[in-house]
Amino acid sequence: MVMEKITVEEAKKIAKERGLRPGRVKGTKGIQFTKGKNPRIEVIDWDEFENTLKGRGLAVWNWNGWMKIRNK
Repeated sequence: MVMEKITVEEAKKIAKERGLRPGRVKGTKGIQFTKGKNPRIEVIDWDEFENTLKGRGLAVWNWNGWMKIRNK
């Protein structure tokens, strides 16, 4: 399967199905998806997640059911 860029709305749907939320690695600008159990990752809202993606030229990619955050 080919990695495909998806919208934030699609990412929200997949995240909800998998019990994931957007998060930021504490003390960094790094963002990722989290279940909210890792103390090094703070849960952020979807607006902040989307703004961070746009501001850093990143996008969410889906590969065989796995979401990755990487350059557009």
